[in-house]
Amino acid sequence: KRGINAEYGSERVVAAGYDNGDVKMFDLRTMSVRWETNINNGICGLQFDRRDILMNKLVATTLESKFHTFDVRTHHKTQGYPSVVEKAHKSTIWGVRHLPQNRDVYMTLGGNGSICLWKYNYPKDRTKTDSNGDDMGLAGTVEQVQNVVLGTQPISGFDWSPDKEGLCVCSGFDQTVRVCIVTRLKSL
Repeated sequence: KRGINAEYGSERVVAAGYDNGDVKMFDLRTMSVRWETNINNGICGLQFDRRDILMNKLVATTLESKFHTFDVRTHHKTQGYPSVVEKAHKSTIWGVRHLPQNRDVYMTLGGNGSICLWKYNYPKDRTKTDSNGDDMGLAGTVEQVQNVVLGTQPISGFDWSPDKEGLCVCSGFDQTVRVCIVTRLKSL
């Protein structure tokens, strides 16, 4: 799986996830690995919160009911990027999609036929200085806003409407396409 981030047309970063749990971020301008970590579970989905801004958040979903939200704004030379880990769906989490109108809200897709709506909350301070004087990022918190079971088979595809906030479409292994509406997103 991969995620793409670009602030400018000439600067490109691609994140890739692997079945052994590796997450690697590649800088396509310098053709090098910018950062890598291992989260101990096979990666099923990756997505940056927005493509057209400085890197902010990267969410990685895994095989064993967990997803990791990395704050990719501040990189520490030994600790890397900070992250918060959540458990959801009680099954594989097949993917994640950020709401285009609010990058702090995203949906995860469950192997049990459910979708979960999440909100990321930033910490009071996004960075702190370590004992060596280097900036270190701080992860926020994630709260589950809603959880709904749509079927008995995994939800494998999902996309938000870029024009109508809350309008979305999803597909599952049961060969069904569902059009859904998520309400009260402005209050989050």
